[in-house]
Amino acid sequence: MNTITYGLDLAKNIFHVHAVTSKGEIEIKKKLRRKEVLAFFAKREPGLIGMEACGGSHYWARELTRLGYTARLMSPQFVKPYIKGNKNDANDAEGICEAVTRPNMRFVAVKSSAQQDILMLHRVRTQRIKQRTALANQTRGLLSEYGIVIPIGISNVRKHLIDILTDADEKRLSEFVRPHFNSLYEELLHIDGLVKEIDVALKTYFNTSKDCQRLASLPGVSVITATALVGYLGDVSNFNNGRELAAYLGLVPRQHSTGGRELLLGISKRGDSYLRTLLIHGARSVLKAASEKKDKDSLWLMNLHARRGYNKAAVGQANKTARRIWALLSNETQYEVKQAA
Repeated sequence: MNTITYGLDLAKNIFHVHAVTSKGEIEIKKKLRRKEVLAFFAKREPGLIGMEACGGSHYWARELTRLGYTARLMSPQFVKPYIKGNKNDANDAEGICEAVTRPNMRFVAVKSSAQQDILMLHRVRTQRIKQRTALANQTRGLLSEYGIVIPIGISNVRKHLIDILTDADEKRLSEFVRPHFNSLYEELLHIDGLVKEIDVALKTYFNTSKDCQRLASLPGVSVITATALVGYLGDVSNFNNGRELAAYLGLVPRQHSTGGRELLLGISKRGDSYLRTLLIHGARSVLKAASEKKDKDSLWLMNLHARRGYNKAAVGQANKTARRIWALLSNETQYEVKQAA
């Protein structure tokens, strides 16, 4: 059977397709408008189709899978070595078509619509928190110009700003600017409400997801971390073991070895920085509480803290958490604390 392999270069409006037969002969080199893509592939013989993991790639992978194609997503950095000649869309499609056939190519798992829904909430929540922090810092800075100094922290801004605005004896703010500071306070409360709405939605999803509840049994994993992990990772069968997952999240040393001499540097920081941040923040909370516990894991963590310092101990705990995440999701079990002998 003469199967066809496709390479699809994604874009906003103009797509390029490159297809070859099993004998290596060029079958198609074509430019498509966005509205023509699905209709074009619906008329073609289904086969293996490769795309770069970029904006909209998961949507196209799902749509092409429904048409019977085997969709594979690849990181652009792994596709680049296979692109020949100048940089253009046609050459990109040809390089993608060749890269997807490599036996050792690393692929990105296609996310489902449910996963993208959860990740959308996390991204919007992160953006709202950044907006709230910027607004609070701006408000504190503006008040300092009038000789009013508020302690650091959003809770302090909420508390002191409303007191300042409602204090009839406060004469440092003129009647001209007072309404504008009031609008800043109302905007701050509005963003608080938006963040709370997302937190409620994530909590609702958490209560209906067994995988999230399994992960929440781990020390240092909260509702936010559990939902983010389930939304981002999806099916952990894409990883052979917990070490692969920890490496995927960038929680392992970066290696620079040559000539038989092994050199390990700081953590690689590969993968999603948001997930890695959540795991390390959770590990810090575990490290803070470990000094008051006598179980096996706490004794190990305190020993690591004494030998390697606070930050390395936190990253080591995050690495261990990542491995346990793989184990819990793979075996569909709950975490159990092991007491020291």
